[in-house]
Amino acid sequence: MDDFKRKTPEEILLSISRLHMGRLKVYIGAVSGSGKTYHMLREGQRMKQQGIDVVICAVSTRQRPETVEQIGDLERIPSIHWIQEQEEKKDLNLDALITRNPEVVLVDGLAHRNRKEAKFATRLEDIRFLLSHGISVMTTINVYELEGIKELARKLTGIEVRETVPADTLELADEVVLIDATPEALLTRAAEGHLRIGQGNRYFKQGNLAVLRELSLRLMAEGVNESLEKYRDEIGLIGPSGATERILVSVQFHWNGSIYVRRGQQIAKRLNGDLLVVAFVNSKQELSKDAAAFRRSIKKLAEKVGAQFEELPLCSRRALPGILVNYALENSVTRIVLGHSKQTRWQEFWQGSIVHDILKKTRNIDIFVVADSSEHEGERILPAKLSRPEEEAEWFRRLSSHEVEQKIIRMKRGRFKVYIGAAPGVGKTYTMLREGNDLLLKNIHVLIGLLETYGRKETESQIGRLELIPRSIIDYRGARLEEMDTDEIIRRNPDVVLVDELAHTNVPGSKNKKRYEDVLDILAAGISVISTVNVQHLESLNDAVEQITGVRVRETVPDHILRLADEVQLIDVAPQTLQQRMKEGHIYAREKVNQALSHFFKTGNLIALRELALREIADDVDERLESWERRGSLRGPWRRKEVIFVCVDADSHAERLIRRGFRIAHRLKAVWYVAYVQLERDGLTDEIAQQLDAARKLTLRLGGTFETIPSDRRKRIADALMAKANAYKATQLILGQSKFSIWKQLRNGSLVKRLLRKARHIDVLVVAYYDPQHAVAQDK
Repeated sequence: MDDFKRKTPEEILLSISRLHMGRLKVYIGAVSGSGKTYHMLREGQRMKQQGIDVVICAVSTRQRPETVEQIGDLERIPSIHWIQEQEEKKDLNLDALITRNPEVVLVDGLAHRNRKEAKFATRLEDIRFLLSHGISVMTTINVYELEGIKELARKLTGIEVRETVPADTLELADEVVLIDATPEALLTRAAEGHLRIGQGNRYFKQGNLAVLRELSLRLMAEGVNESLEKYRDEIGLIGPSGATERILVSVQFHWNGSIYVRRGQQIAKRLNGDLLVVAFVNSKQELSKDAAAFRRSIKKLAEKVGAQFEELPLCSRRALPGILVNYALENSVTRIVLGHSKQTRWQEFWQGSIVHDILKKTRNIDIFVVADSSEHEGERILPAKLSRPEEEAEWFRRLSSHEVEQKIIRMKRGRFKVYIGAAPGVGKTYTMLREGNDLLLKNIHVLIGLLETYGRKETESQIGRLELIPRSIIDYRGARLEEMDTDEIIRRNPDVVLVDELAHTNVPGSKNKKRYEDVLDILAAGISVISTVNVQHLESLNDAVEQITGVRVRETVPDHILRLADEVQLIDVAPQTLQQRMKEGHIYAREKVNQALSHFFKTGNLIALRELALREIADDVDERLESWERRGSLRGPWRRKEVIFVCVDADSHAERLIRRGFRIAHRLKAVWYVAYVQLERDGLTDEIAQQLDAARKLTLRLGGTFETIPSDRRKRIADALMAKANAYKATQLILGQSKFSIWKQLRNGSLVKRLLRKARHIDVLVVAYYDPQHAVAQDK
């Protein structure tokens, strides 16, 4: 209906003014040398080829050969040179630019400060001036030059930054693109002399580069999330998008309220989600002295941990679950955190249980119930910081024969680099081929093992002098099909091989079922591999991707393959640019464009997948930092001696629970188990046997332990599960939301209720039964 609403005069004037404004595109990176200027100039060349009038001014190549090469025949408007503290500076020549009046200006250093006599004090003001004259601008900035990041960067790296821009500067841009570069790549470039670092030496330490990279990834993810929420609001969608976590903690003004907030904070930190805290207040009843004191402390704690705090009116106890669930839906909450019930079974029967009533009303929202053990154990949220003496003692410990063997295997193994993107067409294969040609120039023997260009001319042009190994031919059901010739690659023994589409499933009859297994064979032969994959192909994100796009991705790679990589680099492209590439026929054939744009390549899907990719790579950076310097983590401490216990049934939702268990265990550095209870009197049908086999294989593929537990009666399933969970000293129980009707639960009893009652000493996560139809109903 908004499309038919008459615009106000103010809205019309604003729309007209925007027509005359130039567009602003910002390339952001972790540090100088990450490739921002290179990509900006390359984009300028592409626009010039399309007939757009492009000039450059105050562009700093730092004499990097590959960057200088990108200038080509771009017209240069002379900048104004001046000296500050024996360092040459370049100011924009605004008069010359206004006189020349190009369509687009490329300029470096958004945070640059001008000379005293300049028209404006900063480059940001210069750019605003150009935009107001209808001239579009493309520019560059480092993440630590943003005022909101400067202090955090200084705290984590000890680096002081003099020139910055306001924290909200990126909000002015029509498009912001992250140029990701791994610390390994940057240090290699520096060692080879391709980077004239100058004063940037202080940034070029492995730890500092990793921290700054993670900051840039998380900053971009937050920005993308804001654009996703704005987009969903515009088209009237409510509920969680599936791309990010929002944690809602429900507290009472009681002594354990702070424990729930702290637990919620830790969950939000480890999952990179927002934190909300709500308390229910009866306006007709005055708070007791103790409750008022707890209210002040909880509000203060919420403010300290950066949570949004709100008090909701409490009409009656029975109305509370409905109010809480509605609030969660309105705020796109993905997980509700609250305490275990302290009621007996009969009290729950006569008075009702808040936890059980919430479970009845929720769909697509997980419920996390905090263990009721703090009275005698205290809070278990403790930093896992290794002490220095233990670290030093490890240096002198003799390695076992198995450990020696494993270290030798790792030493012999080739290096593994993966380019990852949010969707097809972002430029992963293009970048992989470009890197292959760069390696050739360094006299490194590079071959193409498998390439999929899909007829994209820009990608094909990057093959250059790279040799392509012919594919092997496999006969399958009378057809002759092609696959990567792994044996020939190993026989040729290059230094590096390029392998596209890591998640590909091989033709039946191939040596390995999946291409990533071929890659492992190649690495084991001492050959380095550079490969590509999209974020939707990661096994543990399979459910999130289906929730976002409505598409179940069939070809996946286990997450540990990504952890195995020595380098993982993100290729970031804004959704608008990706859709434009699609319309121009650079991704799919013309006849497939409309279908793609209306399905997988919808704006909301692309924004959400982009955020998913940014957060996943930021977590990967954080994991690598934590592996050798835990205090460098931006996600806070994890809990000690966590053990995750996942309870599954023999149905299609078992795999969803297993993936959730893996992601939680991975983030908490925990061991994890998956258990299924088999009733002794019931035989295994072929269908159940297949589902259990699939669940077992998925668990093993993701690094967990799968176990089948016998039980003689259905009503003792909860006892069997709890006995095994207690034997493993589980700290968190994961189970699925009941899919049975209320009447069936009354007749047979509810396993979820029984487990919640028996597991009050353990944290319990009840994973939502994701119902796409329910999500559609919410959206409507």
